[in-house]
Amino acid sequence: MRLLVFGQTGQVARELVRRAPAGVAITTLGRDRADLSDPSTCALAIDRANVDAVINAAAWTAVDRAETDEAEATVVNGDAPGAMARAAAARKLPFLHISTDYVFDGAGDTPFAPEHPTAPLNAYGRSKLAGETGIRAAGGRHLILRTSWVVSAHGANFVKTMLRLGREREVLRVVADQIGGPTPAASIADALLIAARALCDGADGGIHHFAGSPDTSWAGFAHAIMAGATLPCRIEDIAT
Repeated sequence: MRLLVFGQTGQVARELVRRAPAGVAITTLGRDRADLSDPSTCALAIDRANVDAVINAAAWTAVDRAETDEAEATVVNGDAPGAMARAAAARKLPFLHISTDYVFDGAGDTPFAPEHPTAPLNAYGRSKLAGETGIRAAGGRHLILRTSWVVSAHGANFVKTMLRLGREREVLRVVADQIGGPTPAASIADALLIAARALCDGADGGIHHFAGSPDTSWAGFAHAIMAGATLPCRIEDIAT
C-alpha cells in the first residue's frame, strides 16, 4: 500500500512514518512541497502522486492564534482539506483526515457521539468544521477521525509543556472542569494505517471518534504527569 501523507514534522505524521508496517510505503509532504495556505498546490500534489490513499496529518493547530487569524486558519483547516478531498475523489482515492473535539460546544457531561450536532465555540473549531464539511461535500470515500488532546515525544503538546513548567515552578494552576481523553499520536497513526487499508479494500468510512482513556481533566492529567515524572511541582485545580 502506498500512502501520500500531508505533514512531515507534526506529531501524527512522524508516527505514521515510524509505525508503518512492512509493505506500506509512505511519501510525506512538508510545507515546502505542499503549503496548506495554498490549497491548489495540495490538490496538484494528489493529482501527480502514484498512491493508493491520501492522509491529511497537517493542520493549523495554534488554537489561540486562530482567534486573530481566523481567515488564514480557515484556509489551512477548511479550504485545503476540501481541495485535497476533491482531488482524491476525482482519482477515486480514499482520503483520511484528522479532526477535533473542538467542533462541539463542550456542554453537558456525557460523551459526544459522531452524529451529535456540531456547534464550535471558537475560530479553531469553526475552521476544522469547515474542513469536515468540504471533505463530505467532495463525495469521495473518506474517513474523518475526530480526536482530542494529542500527545507524543514530538512537537509541542500538554505533556511536554507540563514537564517543562514542572521543573521551573513550585505551583501550577490548571483547569479542572474541562474533560477529555489524552490520545497518543502513535495510536492515531496506527488507527489511520488500519483504516487506510480497510478503505482501500472497499470499507465504508464516515466520521468516527477516536480518543484515549481514561477521561480526565487538564488538572487531573497534570497531576498524573507530575507523579509519573516524580516532580515536586504542586498542581492547583481551578475553574475555567
